[in-house]
Amino acid sequence: MLPQDKVQYLIDRHLKLENKLSSGDIDKKKYAEISKEYSDLNEIIKHAKEYLNYHKDTEDLNNIINDKKSDAEMKDFAISELENLKANFFINEKKIKLFLLPKDLADSKNAIIEIRAGTGGLEASLFASDLYKMYEKVSQKKKWIIEIISISKSDAGGLKEVIALIKGKNIYSALKYESGVHRVQRVPDTETQGRVHTSAATVAVLPEAEDLDIKLDEKDLRIDVFRSSGPGGQSVNTTDSAVRITHIPTGIVVSQQDEKSQIRNKEKGLKILKSRIYDYERQKIDQARSKDRKSKIGTGDRSERIRTYNFPQGRVTDHRINLTLHKLEQFMEGEIFDEMIESLNLQAQEDELNKASQ
Repeated sequence: MLPQDKVQYLIDRHLKLENKLSSGDIDKKKYAEISKEYSDLNEIIKHAKEYLNYHKDTEDLNNIINDKKSDAEMKDFAISELENLKANFFINEKKIKLFLLPKDLADSKNAIIEIRAGTGGLEASLFASDLYKMYEKVSQKKKWIIEIISISKSDAGGLKEVIALIKGKNIYSALKYESGVHRVQRVPDTETQGRVHTSAATVAVLPEAEDLDIKLDEKDLRIDVFRSSGPGGQSVNTTDSAVRITHIPTGIVVSQQDEKSQIRNKEKGLKILKSRIYDYERQKIDQARSKDRKSKIGTGDRSERIRTYNFPQGRVTDHRINLTLHKLEQFMEGEIFDEMIESLNLQAQEDELNKASQ
């Protein structure tokens, strides 16, 4: 059972915010903050009221059922309502518990996604390209904005590495469980005997760090400049425009050479660096919180195999939640991406609820 005062606080807070918003006596910045909190509470307030009224409503219905003066139709109605009330009680309790769980402050942020070809040579780079195209299609369908920060192409149209910024509403929340090793099983175009090959690509999803999140001190940075090079060491331009930034306290290194301007490369490099440091600090906090309890998903371990894409059988399997969808083609087109994400989010919530009850 949830403490009644906690549930009552949600109702009281909702009313207080409603009165503040209707008064009009608040500045623009405060109005935006209050509107956001009020909107969040709107989603739970109905469940909170039903939860608090459960005992009184149950007592009223039992009185009707036990009252000798109640006719048969009225009693049947009361019995049916009582069953619904009991079923809704557990639904409401679960929704409130989920709402009261500590929020991940990064969920509302934009995300930086990094995709790198892993084991498997040329086929791995082609798969890395396919993964990026999949995220592009998902972004188009959801009207997210995707901007390439850095890209390194391989032969035959594959990608050695791509780093992109995805902007929109609650992007990190939607993509954070994509981090890990994605494995592909398929027959390469170059395979003459029709044998299935296995290769992999790694995906890392980081919340975009804002200036408020990470303050970089110049003395903690070592910045080296060098000449950009293309495939096979070919010089892209004749100036030292490429930039390598090392964050000395963490040892995190970022190299950027896509732009012809050293200033632009430095700007892009710092954006990636801030997000990696922010993610590094978040992971340290998460590990400290859950020393002995490791949730099945959301560990952010980029060496962990999370998903297999089996083209001959037309299936995609997420190993963390043992979910297999026999709709690989639609998945790669971004059509049923939400089905996978919703299942991962539900499992993550279950894990959090289990932790909270321990």
